[in-house]
Amino acid sequence: MALNVNTPRSEPTPLVSANILGIETSCDETAAAVLTHEGKLLSSVVASQHEVHSPFGGVVPELASRRHLENIEGIVCEAMKRAHMGWHDLGAVAVTRGPGLAGALVVGVSFGKALAFALNIPWVAVHHLAGHLASIWLDQPDFPPPFVVLVVSGGHTHLYFVPHEEDYQLIGRTLDDAAGEAFDKGAKMLGLSYPGGPALERLARAGNPDAIHFPRPHLNRGGLNFSFSGLKTALLYYLRDLERKGQSCPKPDLAASYQEAIVEVLVEKSFRAVRQYKVQGLAVVGGVSANSRLRACLSTRARDLGVGLALPRMEFCTDNAAMIAVAGWRAYRLGQYGSWDMDVAPNLPASQLGALASVG
Repeated sequence: MALNVNTPRSEPTPLVSANILGIETSCDETAAAVLTHEGKLLSSVVASQHEVHSPFGGVVPELASRRHLENIEGIVCEAMKRAHMGWHDLGAVAVTRGPGLAGALVVGVSFGKALAFALNIPWVAVHHLAGHLASIWLDQPDFPPPFVVLVVSGGHTHLYFVPHEEDYQLIGRTLDDAAGEAFDKGAKMLGLSYPGGPALERLARAGNPDAIHFPRPHLNRGGLNFSFSGLKTALLYYLRDLERKGQSCPKPDLAASYQEAIVEVLVEKSFRAVRQYKVQGLAVVGGVSANSRLRACLSTRARDLGVGLALPRMEFCTDNAAMIAVAGWRAYRLGQYGSWDMDVAPNLPASQLGALASVG
């Protein structure tokens, strides 16, 4: 499907409801998705960059930006093709504005704004974390507030209280490293491949989670905040002491025990928030929500307590454009459109997620 748009210019005229194209380029996934005016997902395409960054053990921002430039037109065209839509079937374009890597965000926002301008339709600037939160409505569109949501990924570990639709109150956050970063750096210490989190999880399946007792940072203090830097240090010192003593420990046991410490903190803090805010619903979103041990522990606890649990499908846990399309669709219905002079915001505050989800 060729990207060939030719529309006479005038001021965009938003419709009451519209088909939405979502675009996500905040880190190292180039993604596009199409959502109907009724909120039905028609297509979702994601191009990963793992092979680009694997030799470096982490995401290299400049390389990520270049790959986005190479991929974005083809990915968007493929999403439109799978949705069986033409350009003039679209009513708005929703794009991740931030937070994320500056160069990567520029690619997506520039492309999305240019396409919307050419089609003479509005564009919606989406907060990346609002996108993750919106992923719960892809499979459970009727998941009702009030509820608590844990956003847990490589760069974020945040707890929100959602008393009403589009009202996101930050109630807990990491004081240092995010849970996903703890997974990735722990995997690197264990000599595992990139991306580290999934590699550590795979290794942990063969290990004993009770073999080693790693600390549970901030579990019994700090309210609803998180801290994972001490846990990483504990693993580093444990490995150093083993080497000094000429001893060894099965890597699966190390991985399972380390993973268990992270999972226990995430689960305990999440259900502490559920109790504190007296709600009967919990949603867990973001890349780390794909972790099978975390999902199992959350499901067991929710079942025992009679709490409704929303977990996105695995393909919607990591960065994708379907979640951006849903967040954009919800904002569009409220008349929240981006202005043409709006730029990317790599450090978009997590504390102002609702207000900055999409503003003009």
